[in-house]
Amino acid sequence: QVQLVESGGGLVQPGGSLRLSCAASGFIFSSYAMSWYRQAPGKERELVAAITGDGGSTNYAYSVKGRFTISRDNAKKTVYLQMNSLKPEDTAMYYCKARSVAYVYWGQGTQVTVSS
Repeated sequence: QVQLVESGGGLVQPGGSLRLSCAASGFIFSSYAMSWYRQAPGKERELVAAITGDGGSTNYAYSVKGRFTISRDNAKKTVYLQMNSLKPEDTAMYYCKARSVAYVYWGQGTQVTVSS
């Protein structure tokens, strides 16, 4: 059974940090590019960060570049999103996505709220 389970979301003050995790099971993790998307109420889902299967290449949305870092540990079958210098506009549901040449899988999401 394919599963992507996000964790690490929560409430944080502006300027604070959070580290999201996405634990994968049921597929060959290293064969899949991984990414994080987010969706706020009333807005479209947007790509936040992505990483290749071997971790050799990453890309980021312009709005988070320099603040967020995506990484992966293929031995643990987990992808991470380190979020620093958080802003209220980062508030959203964050989703983990796995993609191969043939398949796409989504996690259930974890809520991030940035507010004072």
